[in-house]
Amino acid sequence: MMPTPSHQLFEHCLSVIRQASVEILNLLDQRVGEGKEPRWFLEQLDQARLNLGGWASVAKKLNLNDAELSEFTLQLRHLQKLVPRYERGQPVTDNQLIAAARMVVALELVRQRQPLLTFGSDSAADAEQLEALALRQLRMIQLALAALVRQVWPETTRLHNHLKLQFGAERVRRWLSRSEGGDILSGMQFSELALLVIDKKAFSRDYSSLFYSQTNLTLLAEPRLTLHAFLEDIRQIRAAVVGKRAISSTAFLLLDIYARQIATPLQRAYEQGRTLVNPASLMSADGNVVQHFWDEQRDFSRLYGADDEPVHDAIERMRKGPTRTPEARERLISTGLWAAVGVMVLVMVVGGIWMFNSSPVTTPASASATPAPGIEAPSRDSPRTQLANRGINWDINGLRSAIDRNDAEVVQLFMRGGMEWQLAWTEQALSAQHDEVIALLLRYRLQMDEPKPCRRFITTLGHALAGGEPLSGERKDILQTFCTRPAVVDAQRLEVEKASRRASAQPTAHNTQWLKIQSDIYAVIK
Repeated sequence: MMPTPSHQLFEHCLSVIRQASVEILNLLDQRVGEGKEPRWFLEQLDQARLNLGGWASVAKKLNLNDAELSEFTLQLRHLQKLVPRYERGQPVTDNQLIAAARMVVALELVRQRQPLLTFGSDSAADAEQLEALALRQLRMIQLALAALVRQVWPETTRLHNHLKLQFGAERVRRWLSRSEGGDILSGMQFSELALLVIDKKAFSRDYSSLFYSQTNLTLLAEPRLTLHAFLEDIRQIRAAVVGKRAISSTAFLLLDIYARQIATPLQRAYEQGRTLVNPASLMSADGNVVQHFWDEQRDFSRLYGADDEPVHDAIERMRKGPTRTPEARERLISTGLWAAVGVMVLVMVVGGIWMFNSSPVTTPASASATPAPGIEAPSRDSPRTQLANRGINWDINGLRSAIDRNDAEVVQLFMRGGMEWQLAWTEQALSAQHDEVIALLLRYRLQMDEPKPCRRFITTLGHALAGGEPLSGERKDILQTFCTRPAVVDAQRLEVEKASRRASAQPTAHNTQWLKIQSDIYAVIK
């Protein structure tokens, strides 16, 4: 059987990963002679972490920051889960190919950061042809997203009012000042435009049916999460194109897969009359039109800056003013503590003077004051300072990275410092059975601030259980802690009833398994 282009690309990616694994592990003082499958690479990397004393030492040797190392290990874990073993010539799924190509792109970033790594990663594909195709595909994706938003909000005034409600009037004014002909979408960065589609509520309400497919956008637990991951990777490739930076052939080939996975369900929806967005028409544009588009994008970037912000998961509503940053929140807490200490000291001084004046016997004043109970005196060794000394930023990315790699010590510093967390951030840790971190987060349950977290958590949990993962004690603890409210219990009871009716009508193994999963979840929270 002749190898297909997918097989060739997949085996090329595995070859790069094996070569890179040897160089990386040797750099981490983990002496190996030959690279093997992704699971072996992950095990050896974890052993190197233990030998070096932690992930911080690994990051230092690879010249990566905390978030970059977390993303690297996350890609490797995903790959080893999809491809535990591979024999040459065996069938390859699209998701396995995507995971392998994403891993190679992650390795290319490591090589860029650490010049001691010299492994090769370029394929034999025609670079000029790939770049020409990429320019069309990136343009198609950007214009398709804008067209989808306009289809949902055909009236300009209503769109502007909607954006003011979601982002605030100031940001809307800024977008309009950058736009062409009053088209507010043309004044947005790609990451901002993508957010309008990928936002949880907007996607569920307006776009989910257009992207539904049994064969596309299935890399992660649900299509929206997969599309979000793809659009973030696309943003980075697009930023490199706009900045005229070098892009690897693997990144271009990965973009080709992304473009097909996004365009295929949209094209089918167009042919069925469910949308006016026609990806094929956007791809067939004249070469001069494509070149003019990119000239305008580069001019936009020079005037208003590069698109360096990631594609966020959801729109942050600004109806009640901007959300405090972690730094502002810490300053507020610090100010409050100092004010409390000041009040207590004042009370103690006044009380001491009163006792001195009213007592017949005087005693020398104590040389030092005892801090009031329950108030911790300010210290240079605050949790935030300790994190900074480790090279870890005080932001949600630092916390999420620590959760993903099961670094309980760093997570505890974030919790002690008052950082809020969300239930959605535990998904990777639960799949990897990071029990210590999960137990730690549950001790700080009052700092969990995700609104209505159970719908997403239960949906993701259901897919994880269907994939063979256990309903562990940690998952049960989370369900019992956050998901026993009457509304959640009633919603889950309805899910059990729907699954029961489906299993009765079509008693397949899948439907029977899904009924058991929904029933088990319901039994935990009812």
